[in-house]
Amino acid sequence: MSSNNNNNQQNQLNRKGSIPSLTQDMNNNNQIVHNSVTWHAGMPLGNTVDSVMSPADRSVLLKSLNSRLSNTSNLPAEFRTMSMGVSHTIQANNSKKMQMALNQARKDNASPLLNVPAPTGGDVGSPPSKPNLPSAVPSPSSSSTIAPQELKSTPLAGDTNYFASLDTHKLSAVDVAIKFSTDSELGISNFEAQKRLAQYGPNQLATHTPNYFKKVFFYLFGGFCSVLWVGVLVFFLCWQPLSNPPSMVNFALAILVLIVILIQALFSAFQDWSTGRVMKSILNMLPSECFVIRDGQTQKIPTSQVVVGDLVQLNLGNKIPADIVILGTADLKVDNSVLTGESLPVNCTTQCTDENFLESKNVCFMGTHVVNGSGVGIVVSTGNATVMGRINRLTGEAKEKVPLIQTEINRFVGIIVLLTIILAFIFVLEWGVFLRVKHPNFQNTVAMLMNVMSCVVAFIPEGMPICVALTLLMVANRMKENDILPKALTTVETLGCVNVICSDKTGTLTQNRMTVVSVGFSDGQATADQVKEYLEQEQGSNSTSTVSSAYRQIQMCSILCNNSTWDQGTIDQPDIANRLINGDATDSAIFRFGHRMFPEYKYHLEVQSLESEFTRVHDLPFNSKNKYMMTAYQSVSGNSLAQMFGVTNHNQELLLIVKGAPDVLLPKCTHVLLSNSDQVVKLSSDYLEKIQGVQEKWARGGQRVILLTKRIVCPSTSNPVGSSAYRQEVESFGNQDLTVIGLIGLMDPPRPEIPNTVATCRRSGSRFFMVTGDFSLTAASIARQIGIYTTDLEPHTYDDLLIQASEHEKFVKDLKEKESSQTDQSSLSSEQSTIIKRLLSKIKKSKSKDEDDSSFSSFEMEPFTIRSTSEPTSLLLTGSDLEKIQTNKQLWNQVFNYDEIVFARTTPEHKLRIVKEFQHRGSVVAVTGDGVNDAPALKAADVGVAVVSGSDVAIEAADLVLLGSFESITQAMRLGRLVFQNLQKVIGFLLPAGSWSEIMPVVVNAFFGTPCPLSSFLMIIICCFTDLFPCLSLIMEHEETDLMAVPPRNSKKDHLITLRIYIQSYLFMGMLLTIISQGLFFSYLYEYTGLGWSDLVFTYGDIDFSKAKVTADEFNLVHVPIGTCVTFIALVILQWGNILAIRNRNQTILKADPIRQKRRNLWIFVGMLFSFVIALIVTKVPWFQSTFATGDVPIKYWLLPLPFALLVLLLDETRKFFVRHYPGGPIAYIAW
Repeated sequence: MSSNNNNNQQNQLNRKGSIPSLTQDMNNNNQIVHNSVTWHAGMPLGNTVDSVMSPADRSVLLKSLNSRLSNTSNLPAEFRTMSMGVSHTIQANNSKKMQMALNQARKDNASPLLNVPAPTGGDVGSPPSKPNLPSAVPSPSSSSTIAPQELKSTPLAGDTNYFASLDTHKLSAVDVAIKFSTDSELGISNFEAQKRLAQYGPNQLATHTPNYFKKVFFYLFGGFCSVLWVGVLVFFLCWQPLSNPPSMVNFALAILVLIVILIQALFSAFQDWSTGRVMKSILNMLPSECFVIRDGQTQKIPTSQVVVGDLVQLNLGNKIPADIVILGTADLKVDNSVLTGESLPVNCTTQCTDENFLESKNVCFMGTHVVNGSGVGIVVSTGNATVMGRINRLTGEAKEKVPLIQTEINRFVGIIVLLTIILAFIFVLEWGVFLRVKHPNFQNTVAMLMNVMSCVVAFIPEGMPICVALTLLMVANRMKENDILPKALTTVETLGCVNVICSDKTGTLTQNRMTVVSVGFSDGQATADQVKEYLEQEQGSNSTSTVSSAYRQIQMCSILCNNSTWDQGTIDQPDIANRLINGDATDSAIFRFGHRMFPEYKYHLEVQSLESEFTRVHDLPFNSKNKYMMTAYQSVSGNSLAQMFGVTNHNQELLLIVKGAPDVLLPKCTHVLLSNSDQVVKLSSDYLEKIQGVQEKWARGGQRVILLTKRIVCPSTSNPVGSSAYRQEVESFGNQDLTVIGLIGLMDPPRPEIPNTVATCRRSGSRFFMVTGDFSLTAASIARQIGIYTTDLEPHTYDDLLIQASEHEKFVKDLKEKESSQTDQSSLSSEQSTIIKRLLSKIKKSKSKDEDDSSFSSFEMEPFTIRSTSEPTSLLLTGSDLEKIQTNKQLWNQVFNYDEIVFARTTPEHKLRIVKEFQHRGSVVAVTGDGVNDAPALKAADVGVAVVSGSDVAIEAADLVLLGSFESITQAMRLGRLVFQNLQKVIGFLLPAGSWSEIMPVVVNAFFGTPCPLSSFLMIIICCFTDLFPCLSLIMEHEETDLMAVPPRNSKKDHLITLRIYIQSYLFMGMLLTIISQGLFFSYLYEYTGLGWSDLVFTYGDIDFSKAKVTADEFNLVHVPIGTCVTFIALVILQWGNILAIRNRNQTILKADPIRQKRRNLWIFVGMLFSFVIALIVTKVPWFQSTFATGDVPIKYWLLPLPFALLVLLLDETRKFFVRHYPGGPIAYIAW
């Protein structure tokens, strides 16, 4: 019974193309075996070796084997326990090979492990078979065997030598399975997998231990803190020795700035921690699974649970979960660029191709990706023991890419610092040239240094880094709530700049729920339900008619030419519709269709009959370049099923089935199967026209059309099955003389939210294109359904581009003639005249660059199109069209002008070319996709967006992963724009009081000789405390208007800080706050001392107190400090009006107040409260009064700023009124 089960399992695996039979491979590779030498696990070797050799030889060989098996200390204890009771048979072709084993045993005199020679014959790259190995076998291999625990503990310093010493890749398939105690057919058991997982830990890379010293250093000295430390140093110097006696005020200022630095450092640490926590939770939500064979069943498990010895199935799009030695390959290609940087994929083989483990092509490494074909392999190392793990331990933390928003912040800070340096230089120069000479008693060195450093500290927006970090973190959390996973915070703001979206179709714009809806032939069509009904009627009536042979063949081919498999967890479901399938959407739909066509009452009998009759000997998986799949089957008995396909000699003939795109396969076809007569006739032009007509009809209805073909071939007997010569011969058969069986039409309905998503993206100023590998008419049909094509007119094609290019060439030549003849252009329209002048200007420029302008090629046209409004703006290009365009700039410029484009029948190279061409023309491109063929474009795009249900390769290449509906991409774009808008509001709030209004008191003091209206201490309090809390509320602002109704930001021109913002912040709001606050300062002095502005200006400390109500000491020690607090209180309260004004760029506060639901932001009032409390503490607490020379402000001057704050708001409301009602006026022109 066990033998029968194993045979059935082997047949099923062979049919699925997992691994061909091992017998031929073992014979080719000259394995040292003998039919009669059998060892049973758990039994003494002496009981299992028969009498084919002399007792002496038998004793020597058994001694060697027993010694080798007993010296397996490098394997885990459970690996050495042999109690499975499963036999492992070692075969040999003749007694000579047994003698070789005996000689080897005598030679090494029972060395540690059995040295089975590496294969020396056979064909490199031939797929090995799945040997019938026990699940727990000792590890016969070379003496340099590295056991799993050795992999885990090998010192890192010896990595280079370590990899050079590995020889696992040199072993045969049998020996690799033996070495890692696994069964290359059934895999390890689930119980054994759990034991290994418990002993060696999960298959995960070690996370880097942060360099805390380096982190703390940058927290304390990085960014703005470096400037603040200069302030600390200067303040300490001003404390002593420059001040005599030491000034406690300067000492207190130094301590205050130290506290500011500490607060910023603590916040930076908290921000790092919280950001890391959020991003970790986001990345943990991304799927990471693989398929393994355990207990003979295919299982999907998390990659973290993969263990050494696992048998892993590799399919197109998979990420390699661990380091694997390949046992079987079906055109398997792996992208190793993540490790090596090489862009070309590696063609994997089953045999060693290099002495070095890292260079051999029969090894796949953790973290790389399958980009073609499929394969099976044994895991030889996991986690930190893998090549990726060791590289991970050697490398430090990756340097983060500087995001666009950080670049803008750096630009803003650079401008501010430059202005600060200029102002500081002016103050120092003015002091050295004028004040120090003319008024030496007005301002000494200490006072000058205090003023300069106060300007420096005040002018730098300390709140900006905090606001930026919190904004990005908040938006990342919002994205997570909306099922959008940014893999890095750098992605968030870039989305706001996207103006071109290139989206894949299948699985992204459509539901990826393929269903076979139509079956067609050259002489008829039917629905899938009609085919099922017809087949059941034919079989139910026991009819011997062969009329249904074509339908039966298309059903059988749907199963045979397919790499999909039933999921083991749902295979027992009686309803086929409820079973899960492992495979891509198209193959899964066709696979389900084929099985659904069997009558229910004898389903299992039919499936068993099909599987037992055909054995797969070769397959060529589908890839996006070939656009077809090929399978080759050997008939076992030549029964009626084989005869139905035309197999007459099952011992020599193979059934070749090719499935793929009709436009690709039809040129390879010469015959066609007629469904009505079951005859195979020559594929005439009439039949070809009918087939193409069916294809076009279905495609226009949005169906994906697949063509099924066959051919009976007789491969050469001189090429062993599985050899490269054999494969090449079989594949060459599949490229010619094929017979058309029929067509299958699949429907993948668009996602219901897509039409609205496309419309929203287009309304936002982003063009939405489709880039798909599907047939052009199918793609155009779906494009119309989802709104990419908005006109009923036929889209332009490549031919139209050529016509336009020809017309443009003629137009330019005519312009040149007009220029030379100076023809009167008065008859032209104003638009035509403008175009002509523009083009003539470019022509003149091109002449200066290139004297030979006689040919059109010397003049590069800028992207523009002259079209009448009645002409379509849509374009349909195929991959072959792109091949013709290549790098033709003129044609690409024409393509660039279309608003609605569908690129069909594209390869990964085409998709990458499209992205690069649009980026070259200034577009910020987002690419969405889910397949392997999308990965290059996803990686090259400014923002790569993958769907969570997509391939591992696509998710790895993307910057953003959508967990939910595709509609969430518009929400991501909206949030990206909101980030930029809110940060501009933050800057607009900080600059007036925290920068301009703090510099102006120093200007008044230094150049007009009055007492300074604002002390250095109060400047720092405004910058670092009272302005900070209200400004944090601005990051919580909702969008003012529909952000998806405005064009995207031009990242090269639309900067975070612009001249208009400077005008708003400095010349309008800043001057307003300066005049009011300093007016209140001088008003207070006049009221309480009798000295006004006219009495103080240009006095430079030499004040005439004859008119004063107070003495000089009272004036300087009491009223001037209180006056500076009046300025301080005024600025704090005036900022309340500023924050209410700045939160709305154009809207009136009557429609967008912070209280009602639409634009509610109660955090503004919380920020105001915090600033008010800080102002109270600074001015009322005696310790602050005595230490920092502050004073108790009269209640009158707490109330006076309130109406002025309202005035600030009303004046800005007036400005907005003129902006809204006179958008072409001068106020609107300079409005931010």
